[in-house]
Amino acid sequence: MNTTQGILYATLFCLFAVASTKALALQEDMGNGCLHHGVATSVSNHRGTVATVDANGNNVVLLWLYDSRGCYALLLIDAQSGKSEEYPVPFPPGGDCPYASILSSKNRFYTHFNSYFVEFDPAKRAFTFYHATAPQMAMGMTEDDQGRIWSVTYPDSGVVCYDPASQTFKDFGHVYKQNWQQYQRYVATDDKGWLYFGIGNTASQIIAFDPQTATATTLLAEEDRVKGSAYVVRDMNGKVYGNTGNEEKWFELYEGKATPIPKPNTINEKLIITGTQALFHRNFPDGKILKECDLVEKILVVEDPKTQETRTAHFEYSSEGAHIMSVSVSPDGTICGGTSFPMRFFSYDPKRDSWVNRECYGQWNTVARQGDKFFIGGYPSGFLLEWDPAKDWKNTEKDNPACNPLFLTQCTPDVYRPHDLLAHPDGKTLVFAGTPAYGYTGGGLFFWDRETRTGTQLRHTDLIPEHSIMSLAALKNGRLIAGTTTAPGTGGEKKAQQAELLILDMETKKITWHEPIFPDVQEYTDLVCTASGVVYGVADRKTFFVFDPDTQKVIRAENLSESFGLTTTQQGPRVFVVSPDNTVYMLFVKGIARIDRDNHSIAELMESPVPIGPGGDYLDGRIYFASGSHLYSLAVSTTAKQK
Repeated sequence: MNTTQGILYATLFCLFAVASTKALALQEDMGNGCLHHGVATSVSNHRGTVATVDANGNNVVLLWLYDSRGCYALLLIDAQSGKSEEYPVPFPPGGDCPYASILSSKNRFYTHFNSYFVEFDPAKRAFTFYHATAPQMAMGMTEDDQGRIWSVTYPDSGVVCYDPASQTFKDFGHVYKQNWQQYQRYVATDDKGWLYFGIGNTASQIIAFDPQTATATTLLAEEDRVKGSAYVVRDMNGKVYGNTGNEEKWFELYEGKATPIPKPNTINEKLIITGTQALFHRNFPDGKILKECDLVEKILVVEDPKTQETRTAHFEYSSEGAHIMSVSVSPDGTICGGTSFPMRFFSYDPKRDSWVNRECYGQWNTVARQGDKFFIGGYPSGFLLEWDPAKDWKNTEKDNPACNPLFLTQCTPDVYRPHDLLAHPDGKTLVFAGTPAYGYTGGGLFFWDRETRTGTQLRHTDLIPEHSIMSLAALKNGRLIAGTTTAPGTGGEKKAQQAELLILDMETKKITWHEPIFPDVQEYTDLVCTASGVVYGVADRKTFFVFDPDTQKVIRAENLSESFGLTTTQQGPRVFVVSPDNTVYMLFVKGIARIDRDNHSIAELMESPVPIGPGGDYLDGRIYFASGSHLYSLAVSTTAKQK
């Protein structure tokens, strides 16, 4: 990509950022019954931070800025004054972001995401190189003894190499295929120029890559592969050491060969300033230490170990805000939920047009109200929280019973990334479901009894093997209906061929019926049981259906993709919204529809002026929903024209 194209992208991106900033006023009337309530969490998240110097030897901090749009800029902060400069990335962020970055020995900062490799030079205060690559983003990066930068990418082990001395770039493409998405968190080179990287998470592997012949070789025998990730590390002796993911099984890696060795007592690791999206390199070249770089409070704290003095500087940056994950009505009449990166709680009071925003525990994938409490099912580790909005907030600590929200339990590895949290109408049971931990296939189902404060865990082998539960609804006579997804845990292997519906007895926890009612469907996105007892569902975000749980028959099915488009999506979708008078609404990306309770036909209510994202909830004649980092609501009526 040439410089002119890069300038054009940067200019367009700046114009978008300015336009977005102007739209942040609270309670903006957008016409046709739509209100814009503002940004839930108006801060960004770092995706790699390093302490270094500029061309004049001044201490500066570099970090990748990430918000609901993706990684949109590099932020440079003067460590002495706090003066900040923002450099928009020279390519479209595409909602993607760094998962690895590296500060080279030549003091240049690199990352690789959205299928672009990029270099930032703090001495020139500019992006000095970028190049399109095979998909998609680096999970691991390293620097070899010749000063070349290597990147290995998710999901299919793409390998690229950049030589900053000659500005030559080589994209070797995808060098190792599996039928699951690969994570390459550990990357190293030996002093002969061979590249090694560890693979996870379904089955570990170590790959040796020869740059001279552009060939990749697997080094682990099939019997040595384990669930999890293999590990490699460069030693100062010029060799690389690795293990299979089993801490006791080690190899010396050199010139493309793996020699079994006993577990090393010590490894003299070569210092390379690289890491995951959590990279936080604290040491400035003059010995000072970056103690804190807080994007929420916008403060920078630097310590001088020689004098034991600390200096705090304030800085600024632009942000479109963090991505909203979940939206629901709280028992106190506010609209609550969570944002991702950073993980924050938000509460919007429609009566006062006011916001509360706090640090929260993990990522709130699913939220639900039951009685006077608000419950959260979150990622990672499939945790379950209970929040009492009538009491003072006290940040959640896993083993502290005085916290509010209170940590109840976690369901790893069977439920790691939640997709549904059903507050059962019995007033005491919570049912929790989702996909499993990294590298696993088949998710479980968890029942929490609020009266006894105990839980019951079902594994996928107790339900439908190799499936995960995506959607839930309560039926009459102590039954549950659930829809599965064939998606595995992150980095896992997909094994099921089509999703199914199932009915389960609440008391025995046994399945009484299951069937793939539609061929080739991969997920039942959402379900809701109506007042009449029939179930409304949506499959693969496009097929609306009406199901009779007593006869196990489909009453009506309709592909809505042409007339209404796709439904909303998220890790906890909440496609169906039910009003107090039992009117059922459906949330589509382009608008909100009502379902006629007599003939089950779909009526279009109105189009939304913004794409509807995470599904929402009903309060006082309005449906609240998210779009990116913003909260909106639409006035709805039960008298819609039939489509």
